[in-house]
Amino acid sequence: MERPEIFTLPIDGYSADDAIQRIKDSTHPFWIVTANAEILLEAHKDKEFADAIRQADLRMLDGSGPAFMLRLFGERVHRVPGVDLAEKIIAWANEQNLRVGLIGGGEGRAEKAAIVLRRKFPKISIHSENGGRIEKNGNDDAPGEESRHRMTLFAPQVLLVAFGHPRQERWILNNLHDFPGLRAIMGVGGTFDFWAGTAMRAPKWMRSIGLEWLWRLIREPRRIKRIWRAVIIFPFTYVASLFQFPDNEKTHPL
Repeated sequence: MERPEIFTLPIDGYSADDAIQRIKDSTHPFWIVTANAEILLEAHKDKEFADAIRQADLRMLDGSGPAFMLRLFGERVHRVPGVDLAEKIIAWANEQNLRVGLIGGGEGRAEKAAIVLRRKFPKISIHSENGGRIEKNGNDDAPGEESRHRMTLFAPQVLLVAFGHPRQERWILNNLHDFPGLRAIMGVGGTFDFWAGTAMRAPKWMRSIGLEWLWRLIREPRRIKRIWRAVIIFPFTYVASLFQFPDNEKTHPL
């Protein structure tokens, strides 16, 4: 089946269960990108970044804006928030007795998230690392390199990376094949904050109608610039892109 596209990037509008099945069926380290509005806008203005995430195995549809726009133009797609997919992957890893690594998220976030996950899954094998300072090209500094080395010694079979876009995706591309036995890897943005309890998810009814952005804005007004880009800039840029000629190499000046 032909996949829908946003800014020429193929988008996989699968359910979370479909994504898990594809991880199970894979014979190589399976890379998942959560394609939300911010990541897609970044890819639209940065061809190198677009080429990077095009190499992922799945670009799962995250964010109410991208889902709404695809459905508006007749695509039948599932929207799966990154945190929900990450939780599904953790549950599957626990069932299969797979080693789980958490890296990034800011000082202490990964370890706090790991503590919460150990309480929920007492038998899970999980290792956390802060990581270091990640450059925009995905390279890490000396502390980050040490964290990455310790993680390779742990040899996670599932690795969740929380450096924020575009750094986490470029870090994954740089290091994807450095972890022996890796089954699945995914950039998870602020997911560790939710697990650690340093951020609170929107009520379920708000999530069901795509209003997480409003919840985040009320609780964190400093995010207004990011939310403006996701809620206002993204749909206008997407519609404009539909009327560009295929050979037009110009990108939106964001």
